[in-house]
Amino acid sequence: MESAGGEVPAGAAGAPASKKNKKVTKNRIRRRWRKVKTKASRLTHSMDLRTMTQSLVTLAEDNMAFFLSQGPGETARRLSSVFAGVREQALGLEPTLGHLMGVAHLFDLDAETPANGYRSLVHTARCCLGHLLHKSRYVASNRRSIFFRASHNLAELEAYLAALTQLRALAYYAQRLLATNQPGALFFDGDEGLTTDFLREYITLHKGCFYGRCLGFQFTPAIRPFLQTLSIGLVSFGEHYKRNETGLGVAASSLFTSGRFAIDPELRGAEFERITQNLDVQFWKAFWNITEMEVLSSLANIVSTTVRVSRLVSLPPKAFEMPLSTDPKLSVTVSPPLAHTGPGPVLVRLISYELREGQDSEELSSLMKSEGPRSLDLRPRPPQAPRSPSLIIHIHGGGFVAQTSKSHEPYLKTWAQELGVPIVSIDYSLAPEAPFPRALEECFYAYCWAVKHCTLLGSTGERICLAGDSAGGNLCFTVSLRAAAYGVRVPDGIMAAYPATMLQSTASPSRLLSLMDPLLPLSVLCKCVSAYAGGETEDLSDSDQKALGVMGLVQRDTALLLRDLRLSASSWLNSFLELRHKYHPKSVPMAESMRRSVSEAALAQPEDPRGTDPLKSLTLHDLNLRGSTGTSDTSELSLSAETLGPSTPSDVNFLLGPEGAQDEVEAQDELNSKNRVHGISASFPEGFHPRRSSQGPTRMPLYSSPIAKNPFMSPLLAPDSMLQSLPPVHIVACALDPILDDSVMFARRLRNLGKSVTLRVVEDLPHGFLSLASLCQETRQAAALCVERIRLILSPPGPAPPRPV
Repeated sequence: MESAGGEVPAGAAGAPASKKNKKVTKNRIRRRWRKVKTKASRLTHSMDLRTMTQSLVTLAEDNMAFFLSQGPGETARRLSSVFAGVREQALGLEPTLGHLMGVAHLFDLDAETPANGYRSLVHTARCCLGHLLHKSRYVASNRRSIFFRASHNLAELEAYLAALTQLRALAYYAQRLLATNQPGALFFDGDEGLTTDFLREYITLHKGCFYGRCLGFQFTPAIRPFLQTLSIGLVSFGEHYKRNETGLGVAASSLFTSGRFAIDPELRGAEFERITQNLDVQFWKAFWNITEMEVLSSLANIVSTTVRVSRLVSLPPKAFEMPLSTDPKLSVTVSPPLAHTGPGPVLVRLISYELREGQDSEELSSLMKSEGPRSLDLRPRPPQAPRSPSLIIHIHGGGFVAQTSKSHEPYLKTWAQELGVPIVSIDYSLAPEAPFPRALEECFYAYCWAVKHCTLLGSTGERICLAGDSAGGNLCFTVSLRAAAYGVRVPDGIMAAYPATMLQSTASPSRLLSLMDPLLPLSVLCKCVSAYAGGETEDLSDSDQKALGVMGLVQRDTALLLRDLRLSASSWLNSFLELRHKYHPKSVPMAESMRRSVSEAALAQPEDPRGTDPLKSLTLHDLNLRGSTGTSDTSELSLSAETLGPSTPSDVNFLLGPEGAQDEVEAQDELNSKNRVHGISASFPEGFHPRRSSQGPTRMPLYSSPIAKNPFMSPLLAPDSMLQSLPPVHIVACALDPILDDSVMFARRLRNLGKSVTLRVVEDLPHGFLSLASLCQETRQAAALCVERIRLILSPPGPAPPRPV
């Protein structure tokens, strides 16, 4: 949270102390304050919901009465109003959360695995209530102090009140899912029109409040600074993305404009919401691929485990024979990948902690691919270790659209050391340039090649584990299903970390959390899935870029970088001058900043005529928490749907089209549409109005492509006969992950079929924790759990215990 340590009295360090003593004292006070907050957080987590709500309501009423007695001041009035809103929202939210908790156990995999989207939503709401309870206690204890920072505490209270209001809306949506779905089902299984209307209603909710001061409040405190840094980098990157079109120039120029987003969390939240709603999948591909830059990957390699072997291998596109698992005398032909782009080589990365037999063979060396200039290795050549009896085949995540094995190399090196097993990580082709089924074909081809040539990779292949995270987990399941369909050897087990098993645009309780998830917002998730399904096409308009060649691109990037350094320095100064004039409205207005963000340019929204930041001037009256809608001074973030205004048609033709287009759709099926809209609107009680987004139409696919129902794309939808062929499955999921329900429902299907499956759910961590394994103790423990699951697969099954007489 942005305010950690910000409420310490200004004179606590002592005026006569030296700069060094002041710094030491300040750090000590911050550490003490963090300990107090952690203790308070644990206390609120141990409280039952009713006790927490009653305590919060009592404190809110006390603070409200105090600030009402402080006279007609604006700050005191707003503090009194915000505590009135906290009281109203807490009392309205409690019965809904109680109802969800009363039925949440019905959706668990088993009694030992209490995890599903309903539990996660209740836990997130409790975290928000806990933050408000802690802040209310602080205000009650310090409101009379001369060091009490009223404006700072007001900003935090308003931010968390906005978050609580949106969480209340999500709780009502969860109740709607509960009433509509089949018993025990977590995914929305109503008719397609109802599903679309539900998603259309859901995505209009305001999201910016979750990306400002409240960013990552639901996660472990140790990971919040990283999320704040990531969000600042994201919005700065988004401002320069379209202008530069190259990762090097964007990354450099973003450094100059990140300052204003660091000091203004409301501005950062609004920009984050605009970016997630309006930028296409190519932006996310470019941003996530920043970790592929040579500078960052080199830094990651410095701090990661040192291994003897980490080389790219290019598998030639040649068909080969694989023996059938049922009769090794018979074989089947495995053809090279052909979909979309025709036959081509498949890249894999071989990682081994030790140099093993076969890994320096001439046959494998002839397939090695250079990764830039080679450095002279002066270390003595070690003796070759014998081949390992096991082999790990890894498939990386990245939403099917970004990253390679290079991004995941740090934790793969740790696996190679701890398990003592060579690892083959597959670099499959990415969407939208290579949509489904290209990635599946390449992963299956590489899997079969690794099984057939395991001796070249330093393994005898006695035990083979298929491991992957996120999109890679999906591909692990589908590769195994395809291996079974071909009749070749399936892996001895699968370890899938937070896998995506349902790629349809459908709602579930955990996917409601995508409204606030900084790593996996719903619009980003849907754009990635749409790209993988072939709904997003590559922009081939820049033919000049293809004609430049590698050296031409380098020269162009260098020139752009020098230009960006000059322009961005000017933009950086302008941004701070804009902040200065924001707080001095009587001064002469500044000229428009040198660069507008791409999302602002796309939306072409008029500036606030009052010359103020609408987020800064937001009050309880604007939030409409008292149910009053007839005001004339409605801000940009008004809750009323009438203030959204007509939207413009999207080039992908998904949702929120112009009014005329909507009228035509309603005219086709007016009765059903009215019934569905009435059903969706009935999700909210009378008088409650959540905040609606003011960032314009969201370019997000609502309608699933029919191909998303293919079991090789959505393994959760595979028939029982296909799932019966899967080997033992070990899933490690995150309790606060928007795709948690994918893991729960997939594990339940396998369990119902009598298959061997385990599900372990880690608390308080975001999606993608494997890539953050070195960040904090919690991520290291979660990564160690994945290693433990892999070790279970690689350990040969022992003799069965004797049966009791």
